[in-house]
Amino acid sequence: METFTAVLMLLPAAAYMVWFIGMSRRLRGPRVWPLLGSLPGLVENYHRLHDWITENLRASGGTYQTCVCAVPGMARRQGLVTVTCDPRNLEHILKLRFDNYPKGPSWHAAFHDLLGDGIFNSDGETWRFQRKTAALEFTTRTLRQAMARWVSRAIELRLCPILDSARAAGSAVDLQDLLLRLTFDNICGLTFGRDPETLSAALPENRFATAFDQATEASLHRFILPEFLWKLRRRLRLGMEARLTDSLGLIHEYLSEVVAARKLELARHGDDNLLSRFIKKSDYSDDFLRQVALNFILAGRDTSSAALCWFFWLVIRHPAVEEKIVAEMCSVLRETRGGDVARWFDAPLGYEEADQLVYLKAALTETLRLYPSVPEDSKQAAEDDVLPDGTFVPGGSSVTYSIYAAGRMKSVWGCDCMDFRPERWLAADGKTFEAAESFKFVAFNGGPRVCLGKDLAYLQMKSIAAAVLLRHRLVLVPGHRVEQKMSLILFMKQGLLVNVDRRDLAAGAAAAGEAPGGGFSRG
Repeated sequence: METFTAVLMLLPAAAYMVWFIGMSRRLRGPRVWPLLGSLPGLVENYHRLHDWITENLRASGGTYQTCVCAVPGMARRQGLVTVTCDPRNLEHILKLRFDNYPKGPSWHAAFHDLLGDGIFNSDGETWRFQRKTAALEFTTRTLRQAMARWVSRAIELRLCPILDSARAAGSAVDLQDLLLRLTFDNICGLTFGRDPETLSAALPENRFATAFDQATEASLHRFILPEFLWKLRRRLRLGMEARLTDSLGLIHEYLSEVVAARKLELARHGDDNLLSRFIKKSDYSDDFLRQVALNFILAGRDTSSAALCWFFWLVIRHPAVEEKIVAEMCSVLRETRGGDVARWFDAPLGYEEADQLVYLKAALTETLRLYPSVPEDSKQAAEDDVLPDGTFVPGGSSVTYSIYAAGRMKSVWGCDCMDFRPERWLAADGKTFEAAESFKFVAFNGGPRVCLGKDLAYLQMKSIAAAVLLRHRLVLVPGHRVEQKMSLILFMKQGLLVNVDRRDLAAGAAAAGEAPGGGFSRG
């Protein structure tokens, strides 16, 4: 009887192991453990998550499937994750079968407390309505001019004086912090016409900006953890969930004040900001308007500042690229402002001048290929589907596409895929920007969800990069380690500490065709 009982007790375990072995053999990704699936590998490699995913994708030919919950009945759908960076699959997911790959309930649940039903956290008609409304605004010249004004003002009155002071004092600055403050001030001004002045000389702490950072980081942790676990932590107010609750309260309080102020001041101040334009469109609820503002801040603040940080770091490490950028700026400014070099610093670059900086755009794009601001994104298959590479995707399962890995595959970019080479974005004449083939480069997303603010982002990044490099030569602080921070946006974990030296324009102007007299330098 005891033997029979023991056999009965062992049968479920044996049946499970037979099922598990059969299931795991069909997967091509990282090692899958009984019950825990691939969670141990994810936890072990969390500090280098994007490189770990890239390694798994290289080993599996660009697509793999893994199980984050190795339980019968759940593994085929809720627990299965398809991970890909194959351009054919990206086009299929983001464009050709767009309606079959919404954000899905898991993503929506994780980010709903922060982003609500805003444009970056919604699907279907809710998304289409906001997308259509926003698209009309982003195509206007008025918005582009407003962005140029905000950027120029922040550069001239805040960023440049702070860098000049650091150079004069011989002190280091955290460039990531400065850029986050600058882009935060810009996007707040563009979104709801209010300048929080975080990039003032004293570098004050801004409670809204701090709360926003904490909320985005906590929301990302939700998405990585199993849904039942983060919901339990939320109920018990443990760890980041407690901070998230507090941060959201402050964010909503601040934005409620902003919305009320915009409604009162609309008649007097016009509609030169996105929030006022939405208010004029219809009688939207205050909750909806808060979500609109918050979603645009998320898109316009962190992405550009993160990209610029990696750009400056790469330029510091590649002086030949830096020389070419400076030479191009000198050439453009000579044409637009004349041969008197002192006049080059009268004002930040205008929109037309920035548009001529083709090599700078190539360098920024090459930066985004290697260090995309949003390294991973996820969808959920609505129905069963087969990807172009033959991978079967069950309806209800998750699909993650790695933008980070997409720029690092030899099969797509060649053997020099890990090299920082802006020239790969130039045509044969070396003077014309040449976009990559469809869905090889998805740093700005693709298909119907392609980034509406792409041109504005390039305008802001070019203007800031040109202003800094024309005046200063940046040097990484000795011993400072640059590491990736695991968050929704690809930040640097310890910031970007640099010393600021003066820029001698003699070499750049000479490379552009005419050296300024007397070895002119500008600090």
